[in-house]
Amino acid sequence: MNKRDAKTRRMAPMETPTDLGSQATKDISAALNLLLADFFALYLKTKNFHWHVSGPHFRDYHLLLDDQATQIDAMTDVIAERVRKLGGTTIRSIGHIKRLQRVLDNDAEYVGPHDMLAELREDNRELLKHMRILHEVCDEHGDIATTSLIENWVDETEQRVWFLFETGRRTEG
Repeated sequence: MNKRDAKTRRMAPMETPTDLGSQATKDISAALNLLLADFFALYLKTKNFHWHVSGPHFRDYHLLLDDQATQIDAMTDVIAERVRKLGGTTIRSIGHIKRLQRVLDNDAEYVGPHDMLAELREDNRELLKHMRILHEVCDEHGDIATTSLIENWVDETEQRVWFLFETGRRTEG
């Protein structure tokens, strides 16, 4: 390969064939990138809380948050690859994530364990709302593959909300 061929390949658009149409690619890719940024932000917050949890239920919370972070991390690759299958491009940097994320960071020096669980529960609940809206967008464009993925992500997220709720429930009297 000569220099000109290398430059041509480097400058070539990243197009992927899809039958959904350019507007569907634009709409769904943009929404998936928002979700991807949110999942990266949620992943890092969950790992932060996993690393910094303390108290009498340390081991249980530590393991729960690690399991949830692993699940969230696994979702990020699937989301990004779906964007590429649709012919879109994905987020490229931490700065890009920061510009898109709707999940708020928590840089506090100390967060109590119950506050950690409550904050993650609410973040996951917000993601459920965003995923349901994305599902409608995909449905409008006839993107059954993405709607199918979203349905699984909703189920996984509902399970995280449930576990965080039950784990954070304070015992009565």
